[in-house]
Formats: sequence, C-alpha cells, structure tokens
Amino acid sequence: MVESKRETTDHRGNDPAARPPDRRRRRRWVPAVAGWLCLFTGLTDVLGAIDPEWHARMLQLTGIIPGALTNAARTATIITGLLLLLLSHALRRRKARAWRAVVALLALSIVFHVAREFAIGEAVVTAVMLGALIYYRGEFYAVGDPRTRWRAVYVGGLLAITSVFIGLAFIYLNRHGLRGSPSFGGRLQHVVMGMVGVHGPVDFQTGDRRDDLFDLILGSLGLFTGLVTAFLFFRPAEPAPALSATDEDKIRDLLARHGARDSLGYFSLRRDKSVIWSPTGKACITYRVVSGVMLAGGDPIGDPEAWPGAIGAFLDEADRHAWVPAVMGCSELGAEIWCREGGLDALEFGDEAFIDVTGFSLEGRSMRNVRQMVNRVARQGYKAEIRREKDFTPEELDALWRQAAAWRGTDTERGFSMALGRMGEPGDGECAIATATRDGELHAFLHFVPWGSDGLSLDLMRRDRAAQPGLNDYLIVEAIKAAPDLGVRRVSLNFAVFRAALARGERIGAGPVLRAWRGLLVFLSRWFQIESLYKFNSKFNPVWQPRFFVYPSLNDTPRIALAALEAEAFIVWPRLRVPGLRRPPAATRP
Repeated sequence: MVESKRETTDHRGNDPAARPPDRRRRRRWVPAVAGWLCLFTGLTDVLGAIDPEWHARMLQLTGIIPGALTNAARTATIITGLLLLLLSHALRRRKARAWRAVVALLALSIVFHVAREFAIGEAVVTAVMLGALIYYRGEFYAVGDPRTRWRAVYVGGLLAITSVFIGLAFIYLNRHGLRGSPSFGGRLQHVVMGMVGVHGPVDFQTGDRRDDLFDLILGSLGLFTGLVTAFLFFRPAEPAPALSATDEDKIRDLLARHGARDSLGYFSLRRDKSVIWSPTGKACITYRVVSGVMLAGGDPIGDPEAWPGAIGAFLDEADRHAWVPAVMGCSELGAEIWCREGGLDALEFGDEAFIDVTGFSLEGRSMRNVRQMVNRVARQGYKAEIRREKDFTPEELDALWRQAAAWRGTDTERGFSMALGRMGEPGDGECAIATATRDGELHAFLHFVPWGSDGLSLDLMRRDRAAQPGLNDYLIVEAIKAAPDLGVRRVSLNFAVFRAALARGERIGAGPVLRAWRGLLVFLSRWFQIESLYKFNSKFNPVWQPRFFVYPSLNDTPRIALAALEAEAFIVWPRLRVPGLRRPPAATRP
C-alpha cells in the first residue's frame, strides 16, 4: 500500500518519522524534584506558622528550604504554603502556568529576605533555586487542562477543609494557652465562625497575643478560600471536550465506509469522548483524558492511509498538554502503525472473540454444554426475538434502558473502549437487540452495535438474576441463528484479557512462570471478570482476534493501567456532590 505524502504529514506539515522524541521523557527529574520540593515547602510553611516550636526549628533550615525564608507574618506564610501545595502537582505535570506562579512566589521571597535585616545569604539560596527553574523553563511547557466551573467547587471545598484542619491544629498545638477546656464542637464552631470574621467561643488567656494571631489567621484563610473559589467560578469556563453533533456525523460517515475494519469502531461514538482528526479529515481518533492519560480505544477510524496523520495530531496534542498517550484494544495493524509513527511500544493483552455465523453449529461434543443449556432454557418456555433498534418504539427502548439499569450489578455504568453507554437515540437505528421473554415478561436482553454493514459487536448483556441460568447463552445462540435474516455474517462477543496466558497456563507442560502468571490472573478474577469472561466466550468455539495495549514506556504503564480502570469504571473515586447542582451530561443530539 502506497501512502500519499499529504496523508503521512502532521498538522504542521512535518514528517512523523522526523517527530522529536516525547518531551516528557527528557529530564524527568526536573519536574519531579521541583514538584516535590514545592509540596514539602508548602507543608513546612503551614506547620511552621501554626507551631512555634516547629517554626523555630525551621528557621535553622533557611539555607535549604526557601518557603521558610520569608520574614512575613505567619498568615502570609500559611497562604504562601497553601499556594505552593496547590501548585506542586501541576508543577510535576510540567504545567507552564504553575511554573510562572512558583517563579513569582520565589521572586517575592527574595524581596522578603533582603527586607529582613538584609538576609543576603538566604536570598542567594532562593535566587539559585529561582535561576534553576528559569534555566529549565523549557521543561515546563504544558498548557492547562480543559476546565469547567466545577473545579471551583472542588478547589473551594478542598481549601475549606484544609483551612478548618489548620485552625483545629493551631488550637491543639497551642492548647496550653487556652482559657478553659473547650469541647471539640466548640473548637470547630470557633474555626468556622472565624473564617467568616466572627469571633467564636474559644479564647486564649488574657494578654496572650495568640488570640489576635489566631483571629487573623482564620480571617485570612476564609478570605483566601473565598477569593480563590470566586476566581475559579467566574473565570471563563472551557467545558470538557466532548463529541459534537458535527463530529459525530463525520465519524458515522467514516464508519459507513471503513467501519468493517474494526469491531470496536462504533464505540467511538460514545458521547463522553473527544475526537482529533487527521489533516485531511479522512481519519480520526477518539479519546478521553483520565488522570493525565490521553486514552484512545481501538483502531483509528477511517482510511488506514490517513491513520499516520491522525496519530501525529494525537501525539502532538498529548505533548502539548504533557499527557501520557496510550491506546487500549487496538488491532495488530493498528499497533504496528502506532509503534512505527509514534515510537511507542505494544503489548498483547488479550483477545476478542467473534463468531463466523456461516460456520456456527451446535453439533459436536465441544458444543455439548451450550446445546444442553440452550435446550433447557427453551423447554422452560422462554422466547427469543431479535430486531433492529429502529423497529422498536421509543417507549419500548426507554423501558429496556430502565430495566438494564435495574439489573446492573453496580451503581456505575461500566465501559469505555467496548461499550456504547446508551440506547434508543437518533442515529443508532442499526443497533440490534435480542430479548428473552416468558409469558410476555422480559427476563434478559442483549444489545449489539453495528460492525460495518455485515457484522454486530456485543455491547450490553443484562438478565434477571432470579431467572433461569443460561439465558445469555440462549440469547447469543438465537442471535447467531437470526443473523442471516439481518444480513449479518459475523458477531463479536466479549473481550478476554490475557486469554493466551489463561489457556496455555492450564495445559500440561506449562512452565512455572506461565503457571504463576495464570495463578495471578485467577486470583485477580475475584474482583475483575478475567477468567469468567474467557470461559464464557470459549464455550462458543470463537475465532480469537488478538488485541494490543500501546504505551510510551514501562515507567508509564502503572499510571496508564490506573487510568484504564478509571475509564472502564472499575475504579470510581468519590466525588464531591452539591445538592441541587448537576453537571450537564456530555453532548447529546437533539
């Protein structure tokens, strides 16, 4: 296949083969050291301001720790410490705005050193650190991540909790100067009231200057929290990128022409993904950013000749934000092009099972268990029906989606690379639904998305857990039997992670390393559907198609694995929820 020059250049007109190495890999110690030093400095600032003894010990380290060098009031030191704490993570992620803010804080610190009895030595140490940051300024190049006003809620809540903790810590560390023994509730009330400028029930002994200092600290923390929250809330919002209606129409056009190449292609239409296009618009990659990882799923959509252009744009966008580029579940061809164009590495991490409808049969010893299960379900009076979504009424589809949520085993809908996450919306009429009913009552259903013009890819599989076991097997077999009437020749089932290791590890003659690896996978199957999905798929004697995980380096794999688990909703972090407020859903079609 001959690739045109236009298709193999990135959006700046550069040859991908000449693309410079990933900037994140250069001098990793610079942002790491700067970020951790910023974090440590912020902590010592806060601790030194609320604990007189700690503060005195920190003054002995003023030649090392720049945050303890200033002779400003303790309240200013606490505010400076909080700012450094907020900036430390962004500095480790090479964010340019965080670098500028830290440079400004260090420059201000030098002014304080000189003003404090001409502490030239201490100012020189801070100046050296400032000079080092300026010298390595090229390592802090990343632009800010897309933001929404919900960040104001998150940061404001975090600052409020931290401020309350600082206030309570101050009372505890200076408890010997208190008048009486106030309860914890009284101390908490005093801190909260002090943050809004009202004196609470806690008092220090007469003549103790810590009373005025404490009121000043609380008032400053409350003012700082309010100003930062207001700034973040009222600044222009940049909603998190999502698939627009125009992008979706263009992707559907590409799928109509090239969708048969990849059974995961239709899942690119999830509304919580963003998209990046090749220079000519003949290919695109959909992705989501999770914990600083730019995560794509499956192969690029469109003409393979245009894939290098889309990959180049994808890598450039990841480089601009200092995101870690990664791909889950791409094909062997996709992995080869990703590795060639982006200098990435690939790992085979599982297999996709698909059925050739024309060659499928329940006959033979290998299909005995499936045949018996299907016959048992049929004798119980269950009936199967397979139709396209466009043949259902909106009311029927809405009822199915509500039933899917009721039968779901978790509170969170899982899926990213191999799930659509919706049903019954305009444009999805070619999706297929297989239902199992008995006496007119629904007990199970499967949802399939199109795989080109002659295939289906399993999206959702739900059943009433109190119903007859084997309903899913029954519906899969019935869907395969009905496939020719729908013009379908191939059906993609579930994905089996590390299937080869599970299959080879249980064979006679498997080595100790392979057996140990299989044992670990079986152990992890207690929490993740690893072995169970493999065994479920293997019952149907499918054709196994290897899928690959593409990553920049081994150092990035733990972070990418965590991001993948978050994207698939196997890990759900607690979120701050405000009653009465809801974040608008990702872009939806009218």
